[in-house]
Amino acid sequence: MLTSVLRKIASLLFTVPALGLGVLLWGSAGEGDVSNQMHRVLPLIVLGIGSGLCLLYGRVRVLFQLLLLYASLVLLQVPVAHFQRTGMLLPATQVIFHSISLWLPLLFAGMAFWPERGRPRRDIGLRCLVLACVLLPFSLLAQQNPEGMQRMISDVHWPALQTDISALAQLPGWLFLLLGAALAWRAHRRRRPCDIAALLALLCMYVMLPRIFMTPAVLVTTPLVAMALLICAVVQEAFDLAFRDDLTGLPGRRALNEALKRVGSQYTIAMVDVDHFKKFNDTHGHDAGDEVLKLVASRLARVGGGGRAFRYGGEEFTLLFDGRDARTAREAIEDVRMAIEQARMQLRNRSERGRDDAQGSQRRGQGGNGPVVHVTASMGVADQRAGSSPHAVIKAADKALYAAKDAGRNCVRLHGQRTMAEIVGGKKLAVD
Repeated sequence: MLTSVLRKIASLLFTVPALGLGVLLWGSAGEGDVSNQMHRVLPLIVLGIGSGLCLLYGRVRVLFQLLLLYASLVLLQVPVAHFQRTGMLLPATQVIFHSISLWLPLLFAGMAFWPERGRPRRDIGLRCLVLACVLLPFSLLAQQNPEGMQRMISDVHWPALQTDISALAQLPGWLFLLLGAALAWRAHRRRRPCDIAALLALLCMYVMLPRIFMTPAVLVTTPLVAMALLICAVVQEAFDLAFRDDLTGLPGRRALNEALKRVGSQYTIAMVDVDHFKKFNDTHGHDAGDEVLKLVASRLARVGGGGRAFRYGGEEFTLLFDGRDARTAREAIEDVRMAIEQARMQLRNRSERGRDDAQGSQRRGQGGNGPVVHVTASMGVADQRAGSSPHAVIKAADKALYAAKDAGRNCVRLHGQRTMAEIVGGKKLAVD
């Protein structure tokens, strides 16, 4: 339970730098001109940094969301600055404001749901073409008849949908709410930082738009905070891809190597291998094998005694106990082995599986009415005395793991511990 809560908190760490930036900007904005030199250059710098990261990591959706936020800020800066200085609206202010209120949620959510496929260059070109086909005709019509376009957006009114939730016009207000709900559903389902950041960024703009003329400082801070949320989410996803295993959610091999560089003078490593995993895969299929790995990983993530779980590769996992020797860590290792042994998983009947991959992935993890299976794991343990380096200790733990398999699997063996074959005088015990 605690591990699950900590993992959810960790998935929101990208919001901390964005909130810090918002506090700094709000404190420095004051009553200054929203179109001064700093307020024009800073968004451009943030956009440049974000665009570079998006192109580096292939995040085309986030790139276009950043461009939409930046364009909204630039289009609103001059009208708001003019109102701030003179107390009067420019002739085109209303049509600009209502157009942004209408198109920003539509295009922002559209980019979030548009999958990233093919080569990034082709994907970028296609998105630019769609935006041009949508916005150019609208811009031409708005230039020819700005008052009519403004009334068409702001004067649409359905009594049944009347609400005081937002100060925006009814159509843009409901678009923000409905598309925000769609992004919230997507963020809940996928739990990825970029999806959560898209939802938070859209909420920021929803809160900002009705307040930009009364409190101009929000125009300086809110779009930059929204852009920072998206950029930090890209960085966190890149970190997760590098250091976290996508299937199990555990830290991966690279994270283990980094952790081994920082261990103290006393530590213990346990190598864990799922018993008969290849045979299970051949019998029940790779989808069921993936569910087994998730099940084992969920139990290993709950290891006590100060241990941390990593996915080493394939069906192998690693437990690292910094500051403990093998004898004191063995109790926690034995507890997690028993937790794996006592877990049960019900498989789906193969006849009920969907024929296409999309249908199968939607039903994956929902259980079924097939056979109930249980899984066991063998574990080999070694501490710092087994080698001169952490990698030598891993090799020693690996040898102890093979001893655990020779002893009948589903057990824990310490490095240097006498095997069952040695105990009975060199004769290997028969194992069912």
